[in-house]
Amino acid sequence: MDGIRLNIAVTGESCSGKSTFINAFRGISDEDEGAAPTDAIESSKDPMPYFHPDYPNATLWDLPGIDTLKYPADTYLKLVEFEKFDFFIIISDTHFTENEVKLAQEIQRMKKKFYFVQSKIDNDLRAEGRKINFSEEETLRKIRENCIQGLQRKGIESPQVFLVSSFELQLYDFSLFHETLDRDLPSNKRDTLLFVMPNINPEIIIKKKQALKSKIIYYATLCAAGAAVPLPGFSIAVDLFLLVGAVTDYVHVFGLDIPSLKKLSDRTGVPYADLRAVIISQLAAAEISINLLLKVVAQLWSVAALTAAEEVSRFFPFIGIPVSAGLSFTTTYTILKLILTELADDAQRVFEKVLV
Repeated sequence: MDGIRLNIAVTGESCSGKSTFINAFRGISDEDEGAAPTDAIESSKDPMPYFHPDYPNATLWDLPGIDTLKYPADTYLKLVEFEKFDFFIIISDTHFTENEVKLAQEIQRMKKKFYFVQSKIDNDLRAEGRKINFSEEETLRKIRENCIQGLQRKGIESPQVFLVSSFELQLYDFSLFHETLDRDLPSNKRDTLLFVMPNINPEIIIKKKQALKSKIIYYATLCAAGAAVPLPGFSIAVDLFLLVGAVTDYVHVFGLDIPSLKKLSDRTGVPYADLRAVIISQLAAAEISINLLLKVVAQLWSVAALTAAEEVSRFFPFIGIPVSAGLSFTTTYTILKLILTELADDAQRVFEKVLV
């Protein structure tokens, strides 16, 4: 996955909520280090990349608004290097302009995907909420229909419009937005998108678990190859090296590392100690090390027995190495499956705690 790049273009008028959306997508707040600035001067801004803090191969690009002095509409796509982006997100907090519609039509002509995002929907609901007989569902329906009809009148066929609040991604259309992106992206880029997505609903966590589980066989195969080297202790060293890397990846994917949990606490107002209290795995909210991993593995008696059997088996002539490789595969697969399940369960508990 580390070699698969995902470049997401985000464009729209100044003050439309682009920067806050980019930050929320990356799981950080506007005040965090490395956040996209929310006070940039649009007319002088160039395309700016913002890497995901855990997966730098996933990049969100904050593009200047179309038809500024530096980026006129007729040469906009060429100037922003259109070809490198996997898809475009066109953001507005009021209505989509003629220039944004022209951009969408040009993107469509070049056979790339684009999506309209109506941001700051929470502000719209608060404004409408003062009215008598307010209905959130009916208000959202009307806003969505107005956006779609406005775009259709301007020449966009079957526009895809998503209503989003960057401060509450778990609400409104962001889950549907992810499902649409997941369906539209090439298969080799779907996991990259999935792993950088915040845990906005239980289904995201389940999908992450399934995607990570499908890759366990590769780690297990590498460990089996290490077991084929006839050196005492070498197999265990290889196993531990690979396990530390895999488990570290799991922790980051589920947002259970210390920085991610603290950012979640700041963003939601739920104290870090409360989030930490619902976590069971010793590997979450901790620095993953070989010593910590050995401690956790030692508590899995069946796994410990397999590890011992693997080391003993290599001393038997002829059949020792194949048996050792098979045991190494089984041991690694079992360890990672158990750890993955525990971390996924922790991610679910953290998500539920945030919702309380």
